[in-house]
Amino acid sequence: MERLAVNLPGLKMQNPLMPASGTFGFGDAFGAQQVNFNQLGAFVLKTTTPQATTGNPQPQVAKLFDGVMNSVGLTNPGVAVVAQQKLPALRKAHPYLPLIASVGGASVNQYQQVARTLAATGLINALEINVSCPNVAHGGMAFGTDPKVVEKVTAAVKEVSGEVPVYVKLTPNVTDITEIARGAEAGGADGVSLINTLLGLHIDIKTRKPVLGNGMGGYSGPAVKPLAVRMVYQVAQATRLPIIGMGGIQTAADVIEFMMAGASAVAVGAAHFRDANVCAHIAVDLPPLMDQLGIRALSDLQR
Repeated sequence: MERLAVNLPGLKMQNPLMPASGTFGFGDAFGAQQVNFNQLGAFVLKTTTPQATTGNPQPQVAKLFDGVMNSVGLTNPGVAVVAQQKLPALRKAHPYLPLIASVGGASVNQYQQVARTLAATGLINALEINVSCPNVAHGGMAFGTDPKVVEKVTAAVKEVSGEVPVYVKLTPNVTDITEIARGAEAGGADGVSLINTLLGLHIDIKTRKPVLGNGMGGYSGPAVKPLAVRMVYQVAQATRLPIIGMGGIQTAADVIEFMMAGASAVAVGAAHFRDANVCAHIAVDLPPLMDQLGIRALSDLQR
């Protein structure tokens, strides 16, 4: 529907909705067969690294009363398999769906390697740089906690991405997210996506152990939404970059709120545990809500 359409660098979307990275893997994860991806605005792949990795110890996911915790890690078959098998299969099945590939690495060179390989396939519309990865050269601290490092990683990926736009996914686990966003902008990012999960810990008082095999993990779900909206608003004020907003989105009202805060599109993650087709259902709910609010088209809300 034209009134739901939004445009961002590299992404011409029929609606502003996409599953957050990792939700449906590479289009082949559990639950993916229940979803008509052609009803999405875009599809974000799971983070890809240079080599295959099995991720963190089990259990990797725990559903809580008010959200979801995960420490899945960067489980993926490696960039060669993604580029040669996963991406072609997904593109063949969905020739017109905007695809965003998520890039991970343990060094700047690894980010470049993955980005170069994925961009060279000619099958993706954008890259999303996952700067929540641990920086092995700096004691395991996430790349995304230092604006200068974010600028360096962004610039390095831009060098090898060709015509493919680059979005940087910002972690909320920092003192001032606007400084990180400015780092991405200084590095030449075409846009940002935020927020990634908040670092959390949940202990089962019966077993006296954390519910996740890795101990701490990323927390997401409706409880984080006010924090996410606040950070989207701050980044929208601090930079000129297009924003993909995420964090606790469950309803059409949530989408409108994020866009009023400064987002041009949104990603949905934890809500898929409740409804695998939540993005399609939100898309159906948007027009009547827009009518109530006097919003002619979502593009009118874009900065």
